[in-house]
Amino acid sequence: MFLLALFLIPLNCYWVQQLEIVWYSAQPTTISLYFHVVFTLLALMALNAGARRLWPRLALSRGELLVLYIMLAISTSLAGHDQLEILVPIMAHGAWFATPENKWNTLFGDYIPSHLVVKQKSVLAPFYEGDSTLYTPRILKAWAGPVAMWMIFIGLLLLTGLCLCVIFRRQWTEREKLSYPIAQIPIELTAPDGALWKSWRLWLGFGIAAAVDCINGLNFFYPNLPYLAVRADWGRNIGRLFTRWPWSVWSGTQMTFYPFAIGLGYLLPLDMLFSSWFFYWFWQIQLLVNAYMGWGDIPRSPYVTEQSFGGFMGLLIFSLWVGRNHLAAVVRKAITGDPRVEDSQEPIAYRWAVLGAAAGMAGMIIFGWWAGMPLWASIAFFLILIALLISVTRMRAELGPPAHDLHWGGPDEMIPAVLGTQAIGPRGLTAFSLFEWMTRAFRSHPLPHTLEGFRIGERTGLDGRGLFYAMAFAGVLGALSGFWGMLHIGYTYGMGSGKIRGPGLIFGREPYQRLASWLEKPVSPSTGSATAIGVGIAFSLSMLAVRTAFPKWPFHPVGYAVSSSWSMNLLWMPMFISWVVKGLILRYGGLRLFRLWLPFFLGLILGEYVTGSIWSLGGILTGRNTYVFWPY
Repeated sequence: MFLLALFLIPLNCYWVQQLEIVWYSAQPTTISLYFHVVFTLLALMALNAGARRLWPRLALSRGELLVLYIMLAISTSLAGHDQLEILVPIMAHGAWFATPENKWNTLFGDYIPSHLVVKQKSVLAPFYEGDSTLYTPRILKAWAGPVAMWMIFIGLLLLTGLCLCVIFRRQWTEREKLSYPIAQIPIELTAPDGALWKSWRLWLGFGIAAAVDCINGLNFFYPNLPYLAVRADWGRNIGRLFTRWPWSVWSGTQMTFYPFAIGLGYLLPLDMLFSSWFFYWFWQIQLLVNAYMGWGDIPRSPYVTEQSFGGFMGLLIFSLWVGRNHLAAVVRKAITGDPRVEDSQEPIAYRWAVLGAAAGMAGMIIFGWWAGMPLWASIAFFLILIALLISVTRMRAELGPPAHDLHWGGPDEMIPAVLGTQAIGPRGLTAFSLFEWMTRAFRSHPLPHTLEGFRIGERTGLDGRGLFYAMAFAGVLGALSGFWGMLHIGYTYGMGSGKIRGPGLIFGREPYQRLASWLEKPVSPSTGSATAIGVGIAFSLSMLAVRTAFPKWPFHPVGYAVSSSWSMNLLWMPMFISWVVKGLILRYGGLRLFRLWLPFFLGLILGEYVTGSIWSLGGILTGRNTYVFWPY
């Protein structure tokens, strides 16, 4: 199985980077359930069915298939959109694009640590121009040092995440009995009885979604053929109706009908579905009022990102409070070996989990300080980062939202917004910018997939300790594959050439432009930002308190936290449709009718994922742009 993982992990990582960087077409790592990983699992299951008949000894067990799925999800997370696809451009962009006009060398050139970036122009020229090769001693040597340094950091991040998942697993899985909607999908697909695959409702949903993408795929090449407007096509968005001020703030509003998103929505609780679309419009109304009142000149007003950040923090605070007895028991077991606390069934002992998480956090803080952050800023930066990742992991385990962006809501934005840039200093701000690869958005971090992996293992009888090490191996190999893929693409196509349609240049440019802006026009401490964060925390905690007293309360703070994102602009309508359909089914048919039609909605997901994957693979193999089902 590990030999198969050695082959599939680099292949899947490269597939993602071809899609997201070279072609800028489908973007699998911007949604919770990666379509290319599901497609790979289905392909392995099909091949496995043949092997079971012809060469039974070569057939994989259900457990091995699921371990491969988990490993592919974790490795893809690190190689994907909000991770190494951003880091590699950051490592090159600052030196290559520094000019006397932008004054980057004067402003921050001396503050960029040489051990974390590549500065040799002779090495960077073929990376941006292309038609070259990565595989020469001079180029490999130039990249080896910075890549090794970042691999150390990634190892610390993986260690921290794995150990935190061990610490929280029992509380969230066994005591609070969270539902893990995303994890249920691979479990259902690989069920031994195969009942799902015998359902005509599955194939009905599969056929509808596949037909939509086949028709639209053919329209991509032959525009005279019909087109079904289900995705985000910017020429067809309803925002074009809002042209007059102040309604023009809604000019980017989309109305979409993604089959896969409707299918994913059916798996979510009704309160999450309702809150997703309701709070999307809650944020839109805030933007409208802000424009109407003339507050648009106030920096960051109406502080939507700060409020959403506060929502994430409120969810974390509530989760820590609910699990306080469990966390105290874990710490007690780690320190005193309390025999009353049972940890023999955990992937690793609580003592090692606590030590690992503490060592990983300490290592990341030291790394940030070494990169140039003041020690206090490094502590604050990584505490906030881990707090956000725990919050995302918790909401995925409880409700499974299809997306959770929080664009530019990480510690590198929130700390300067609240305290001002001068409190951090130019060297610290430069270090903040180097870490934007993991804070720009919170969609493809490995931590949620890690906890979902443990849930899949618990439900299907996998060995927890073996799964722990398999996930660690997948993370390391995925990071190495991600570095290799981005560098190979750069030197082959040219990151600055017209052959690359993706945002490689944008990813590299954004942090340095922001840094130059900070240094030329320092940001003052913002009472508005601090207040908005406090409002977000208080609002989410208040909703949680009301939900505790009134279980049928329809507003969920997770919907409040995630609905301000770029993704929810594309998903609010599918969430609304799922809310209506699921609500009617539960009202008039109960759980029996809900379970009866569950295969249909899983079919919507699989039909779009399979067809979309085939279109994307066809495009890569033929070197042509093809139809993209997500996002547009």
